[in-house]
Amino acid sequence: MIVKHIPQLPFFTAGDETRLTEVLHPKNDLIELPYSIAYATIAPGKASLPHILGGSETYIFTAGEGRITINEIQQKVAPGVVVFVPENARQFVENQGDTELCFYCVVAPAWSEESEKVERK
Repeated sequence: MIVKHIPQLPFFTAGDETRLTEVLHPKNDLIELPYSIAYATIAPGKASLPHILGGSETYIFTAGEGRITINEIQQKVAPGVVVFVPENARQFVENQGDTELCFYCVVAPAWSEESEKVERK
């Protein structure tokens, strides 16, 4: 069994400029998984940088209000909203509320730096 408590995990600024912690990743946890799970936050008025992943990504929103854009199609997000992003889709998330926008990211296959292309400002 592996048990983790999100507030106790180390957070860092990811390449897409979200505040992120890796919850489960086969390279870190030495377990066989066909995916990875991260937990991310975006401050009010901020957004992740547009990026493209070589695999799929599923977002599970837990707090805040915002919008996700996938290949120029926009969708409002809030707690309880789940969004599937197909591989090679251009995507970014914007916080449009007054509190942190919080969400889990499930990436399949597991996230790797080589599989992500981030559009720099």
